[in-house]
Amino acid sequence: MNIMNSINLQLAVCALALPLLGFAPFARLNAQPVIELYERDKIPDAIPSPDKSRKYTGDDGIVREEKISIPTITAFIPDRPTGESVIICPGGGYSILATAHEGDTVARRLNESGIAAFILRYRLPDKKTSTRPHLAPVQDLQRAIDLVRTRAGEWRIDPAKIGVMGFSAGGHLAAIGGTHFDRRHVESKSGSLRPDFVILAYPVVTSDPTFTHSGSIRALLGGTPSSELLEEFSAEKQVTNNTPPCFLVHSANDDGVPVKNSFVFAEALSRHKIPFELHVFPKGGHGYGTNNKTTKTDWFALCVEWIKSL
Repeated sequence: MNIMNSINLQLAVCALALPLLGFAPFARLNAQPVIELYERDKIPDAIPSPDKSRKYTGDDGIVREEKISIPTITAFIPDRPTGESVIICPGGGYSILATAHEGDTVARRLNESGIAAFILRYRLPDKKTSTRPHLAPVQDLQRAIDLVRTRAGEWRIDPAKIGVMGFSAGGHLAAIGGTHFDRRHVESKSGSLRPDFVILAYPVVTSDPTFTHSGSIRALLGGTPSSELLEEFSAEKQVTNNTPPCFLVHSANDDGVPVKNSFVFAEALSRHKIPFELHVFPKGGHGYGTNNKTTKTDWFALCVEWIKSL
């Protein structure tokens, strides 16, 4: 017997013994494959350059990734998928990605409810790596939607139940994904780049200087964007009668991204008779991921209920 067969046999015996000892058997752990969105020489508008991406943990304990030039999705597929899936866009002001508490943690909580999840490591705007840096994140989200829809059968998910979820600047990207799907910036094999639902957590929505998050808009569009570009990337101005249903959560005391961002998006949805659910908590500030510790209400559980209700 070789060593791997021996290890597998010992694990199997341990699993059988656990119930006798009063423990539940181990749950099967699924590997999380990382899938590059494009072939290396076919990344849209890419300027060939070495991969300088870096992952690190800051003094505040937040895991960050920066200088992403090769976009990927990481697939979290539950043992028994219920059909729904969510592509997750972590936040980070279009400068970094907070891929732990706005990525991995989110994916695992979705898996607990049978919902498949895909963490999107989208390219961050950079003139050194893209000829159209403001479009790079949008291209990557559109490509991710198309890829998940094309491979839905492989992952046992419903191609008509694919949503996008974004946090902070990732919320801006998700909102753009839910309003720009007719403006195709990548080829589509599935026939549709429209997400079936959109989830926005303390999102940047607008480019209006009176209540936007200026750092995110500057990182995405540059220091002196045209009025046309500012209009195009104000998601509340791009809502139509075909925008998908939306779920929004925000805190009234958010000093980073004013709650008015969610209000104006909800108002636009209402104007176009798009179904939406909006939760505003008195406290919580910004960047709390799935867990707003200032309230006993679990906004993420409400979100999962909303997804299931669709």
